[in-house]
Amino acid sequence: MDLGLADRTIVVTGGSSGVGLATVRALLDEGAQVATCGRDADRLARAAASLDGDRLLTAVCDVRDPDAVRAFTEHAAGAFGGIDGLVNNAGQSRMAGLDESTADDWRDELDLKFFGVLNPLHAARPYLTAAPAPSVVNVNAVLAKQPEPRLITTSAARAGILNLSKSLSVELATDGIRVNSVCLGLIDTGQWTRRHAAADSGRSYSDWQAQLAADRGIALGRLGRAEEVAYAIVTLLSPRASYITGTSIDVCGGVGRSIL
Repeated sequence: MDLGLADRTIVVTGGSSGVGLATVRALLDEGAQVATCGRDADRLARAAASLDGDRLLTAVCDVRDPDAVRAFTEHAAGAFGGIDGLVNNAGQSRMAGLDESTADDWRDELDLKFFGVLNPLHAARPYLTAAPAPSVVNVNAVLAKQPEPRLITTSAARAGILNLSKSLSVELATDGIRVNSVCLGLIDTGQWTRRHAAADSGRSYSDWQAQLAADRGIALGRLGRAEEVAYAIVTLLSPRASYITGTSIDVCGGVGRSIL
């Protein structure tokens, strides 16, 4: 199916690795023009070198800095003639329980999660409003619905972003902007290969991964792949999904304690 994304311009934050990079690649494969940013210049350059650069714009940018985000967004809109979609993907997880989390840890986590969505949205909104079929996808996690104590700050922030996404879908509907979320489970990115190496269990990565999936209650018995998340994101960006807004899609292999 033609998703109707050819020649549309999509901004993807945190596109230098993992799900962000897979999303950039999938969008380019669909014929879209993509502007992506990241904080690490070297990692961003390596990512760009692996992609078709004719329809790609990259910039070093911290999504917590509204001025930098605005400059990046205006550059993208000027280079490509507008903005049709936004993927808010920049973020990370903070491994810590309540007693390990300081007040600054809470502030840092909430700042990154909330302004990682709000700063790009504020910058892109004028361009999205002018686009024929604008869409925003916030990349979240199943932690938003089923928190883990060892990820207490991240779980709370993720839940807030899920709530914010729903509110935004209502507020921005009058401008014709759809807002949806994709909630990740365990995705096979570099952190898991590093943990496998650090565990030094003597088991192959596939066996170790299968045991991890069993321990975490993943129905499909494996971790997800970044491109599997990217497909869901790209689908929600597509004008073919024009009647989908305010919803959340779990890409988690069937893990879940929540029925909502």
